[in-house]
Amino acid sequence: MTKSFIISWSGGKDSALAYFRAVRAGHAPFGLLTMFEEGGDRSRSHGLPEEVLQAQAERMGMPLTIGRAGWETYEAEFKDRLQTFSSQGIELCVYGDIDLEGHKEWAEKVTAAAGMEAYHPLWQEPRKALLRQLIEEEFQAVITVVDTERMSERFLGRTLTAELMDELEALGIDACGEEGEFHTVIADGPIFVERVPLEFGDVIDVGRHKMLDVTLKAGK
Repeated sequence: MTKSFIISWSGGKDSALAYFRAVRAGHAPFGLLTMFEEGGDRSRSHGLPEEVLQAQAERMGMPLTIGRAGWETYEAEFKDRLQTFSSQGIELCVYGDIDLEGHKEWAEKVTAAAGMEAYHPLWQEPRKALLRQLIEEEFQAVITVVDTERMSERFLGRTLTAELMDELEALGIDACGEEGEFHTVIADGPIFVERVPLEFGDVIDVGRHKMLDVTLKAGK
């Protein structure tokens, strides 16, 4: 049965593939929800500026909603945003979690509290199988954040390919980055009507993480 949904949108590979699968399953997208730091100009974890997320949303034909919160108020703010969608008749919130139980439990708790259902299209699938689908469907996922305690910054700016998967695994790095080893931005794929014109700039230090400054190409 078709249900309307919004997606917890990071701008990276897992949320993109979850969105793709939710649409393929026959559900109807309503919009994207991205959380930003309170008073900050970049999204949480993935560190993407609003202009990049808006450009992705436009190429998906979807409105983007941004919530802002510190870690102490994150859950309450996220739930408030979901309750607004629920009041508009939206039934599902889609998440890109793969196999971390704690993430799934949190998502189910806050989504149910908002009167909606949590939907995890990627749940419990082999990580490598998901990456293979991402590549086969011609998504372009570029590594933009790395945890330098677990992998080298030399991987910044690399596009996920079968060869890169093998390279990461040979180094003992989870090629899916499910536990935060790295994050990506989606520059192209079947969910977009056209490529997102991204530009990758300087490397920024954020504690133990390093991230690329991702912007839109001038005039795009």
